[in-house]
Formats: sequence, structure tokens, C-alpha cells
Amino acid sequence: MRKTSLTVLVLALGVFGIITTEMGMVGVLPRVSAELGVTPSAAGWLVGVFALVIAVSGPFTTLLASGIDRKKVLAAAIAVFALSNAVYALTTQYEVMLAFRVVPALFHPVFFAVALATAARLVPAKDATRATTTVFAGVTVGFAFGVPLTSYLAEHLSLASAFWFGALVNLIAFLGILRFVPSMPVGQRLSYGAQLNVLRRPRMWLTITSVVLVFAAMFSVYGYFAEYLGQVTHMDGTWVSAMLMAFGIVMILGNFAFGSLLRRSLVGTAVAYPVLCLVVYVLLYAVGPLLAPMILAVLIWGAVHSGGLVVSQSWLGRDASDAPEFGNSLFISFSNLGITVGTAVGGWMLAEYGARQLAWVGSGFAVAAVMVMGLRLRWERVGAGRGAEGAAALGAAGDAGVAGAVSAADVAGAEAVSRGD
Repeated sequence: MRKTSLTVLVLALGVFGIITTEMGMVGVLPRVSAELGVTPSAAGWLVGVFALVIAVSGPFTTLLASGIDRKKVLAAAIAVFALSNAVYALTTQYEVMLAFRVVPALFHPVFFAVALATAARLVPAKDATRATTTVFAGVTVGFAFGVPLTSYLAEHLSLASAFWFGALVNLIAFLGILRFVPSMPVGQRLSYGAQLNVLRRPRMWLTITSVVLVFAAMFSVYGYFAEYLGQVTHMDGTWVSAMLMAFGIVMILGNFAFGSLLRRSLVGTAVAYPVLCLVVYVLLYAVGPLLAPMILAVLIWGAVHSGGLVVSQSWLGRDASDAPEFGNSLFISFSNLGITVGTAVGGWMLAEYGARQLAWVGSGFAVAAVMVMGLRLRWERVGAGRGAEGAAALGAAGDAGVAGAVSAADVAGAEAVSRGD
């Protein structure tokens, strides 16, 4: 049991390293822009392209890796992240750095999908949720310490030292995987067709759209955290690093708070989440130029921001419970599509109208997310009604002994009940 706990912690460390690599770039974009001689908007693509590659490749790379020993997949993926951070530290060319944002992004959804599924497999069924929550904690700890520490090192030592930190974390996770994760050859795997079948469910696409919009709402503002605090609140680099750390610490607390809310009402919490984002962004706009109120607003922002991860994963995961790894890859892929859309629109708003107006971009995406969630729930209610009618028709036909009385539409409705479509 102790070794299992260590294995889960190693997986969480791997997630921490990946988040530090992915999102640590957010806190150092101004330094990257200055040292590589590119515009802030161009530097922002180091975040946006990473997310775009995940969005496009995620489900496919996860499918391709579905027949490979889980330990080998995890080790290979985290090794790529360690190598990429070393390249960031050594290069002075924007094009090289951009290319090596693409390479690890191909492995990002594979590691997440496999790590979450592996953690659940290593423990008894009753402890699966706790194990996956521990792995997910690597995300919030990454935001709490990995991202601000990256920013701090870039500000007080050098940009290269910030990236060497990322390389070291991922190297330690790689060694931990080799030592503690057992060999896990794939026995009976789901066929590609069986996994892809989850995409044939119409309501899944509404769920996916809502996830994209939620993450666009989150990262159209958070993606330019340093610029917002620097240009609107006039904080210097030290203040921004401190705010990033405070933001991440309250994210840890928020993660557990939203987990508790999800256990009470998944649907209610999911729909309420973008509404909370809207409230936070209105607050950011209102108090942005004021130092003390903005500090409080950042803490509230961090607590709410954390919920987007666990809420969206739970919201999408219930529609893909029969193919969990593929479902996890869909979450990672489309959440990163949302990050791409959000950072792109946010970057345009930043360049054209200034950092303070970013709050309205996030607000617009949040409103759109609520609307799509409403459509998704309406579809579910209508589908449940049709399914009930189909089941009743099946029962009546059976009682009468008239097999031909059951229409194809009725059968489809009854199947919808059994599948949860």
C-alpha cells in the first residue's frame, strides 16, 4: 500500500512538472519577449501553440499509445518534457523555442490520460476517486509553486535558470516512474472503434463545446496574468511573482472545495462555474487599478480558477465512462483548444485595447458557456423522454408478442436509456 501511495505521488509529481512546463511560460512571457526580441503577442504564442497542438493531436496520440505498456508511455512522455526544458534554457532563438513547445505538447495529453487511469487502476475501486484527485493535485500545486517559482527564478536569476528548474523537476519524475511505477502491459484493450464511439453521442459535442468555452473564459484573462497586473495594477516583477504564488495556493484550497461541491451536485456546480467566472472578471475590471482590492481579487480569482479543471473533467468524463483514457484525452485536448482560443482572442484584445479590457473577453466566453450548458441539459431531458417512450414501446410489444410493432426509432430510444445518451 505504501508503494502504491508513492507511485500515485510520483504521477502527481509528473503532472506538476508538466504544468510547470506548460503554464510556467505565462509568468516569464515579458522576459522571453525582451530576451528573444519578439513582441508580447508573438511571445504569447508559446502558450497558445502548445495548447493548440494538444487540442489537435490529443485523442489521436492517446489512441496510438493505447496498446503500449503504461510504464513505458509515462516514462517516455516525461523524458520529452525534461529534454524540452533543457532546450528552452540553452536556446536564444524564438523559432527553436517555439518548435520545442510543439514536441512536448504531443505527449502532454498522453501522460495526463494514462496517469489518471493508472492511478485509478492501482488502488481499490472505492479509492479510485481519491487517487485521481491526488494526481490532479499536481496541477494545482504546479500553479501554486511551479509557475510562480519559474517566474521568480527568471526575475531574480535568469530566464535560463527558470527553465533548468523545469528540466530538473521532470527528470526527478522520470526517475521516480522508472523506480516506482510497475510494468503495466495492456491486456485486453478497447478497439479504436469502441473508443471513438463516444464521439457518436450528440450530447457529447455540446459537452465538449462547453468545456472549450469554459477554458477560453479562464485563459483569455489568466494567460496574460503578468501583463494585467503589470499594466493595470502597476505591479513590478516581484509583486507579480508573489501574486502568482498566492493565486496558486488558493487554487489548492479551491480544488478541494469544488471537489466537495461536485459530490453534492455535479450538474449544479458545472453550470454555476462560468457564472462565478463572470462575477470574478467584473470584479477584476472594477478594482484593477487599486492595489489592495486587487490583491483580494486575485485570491478570489485563484479559488474560482481552480474549479475549471476538476469541474470540466467531471462534466465531460460522465459522458465517456466506458472509455476513460480516451475520455481523459478528449478533456485534455479540448480544454487546450479552449486555452488556444482564449489566449488568441485575449492577445488581440491586449494589443488593440489594453490589458484592462481582457476582463470583458473572459466574461463573453463565460456567458457563452452557460448558454451551451443550458442546451446540453435540454438535450439530455429530451433524450431521456424519448428513451422512456422507447422503453415503454418495447415493453408493450413484448407483452403483445408482436415483435414487428417495435419501430427502429423506439429501439434507438431504449438504447439511449441503457447507454445514458
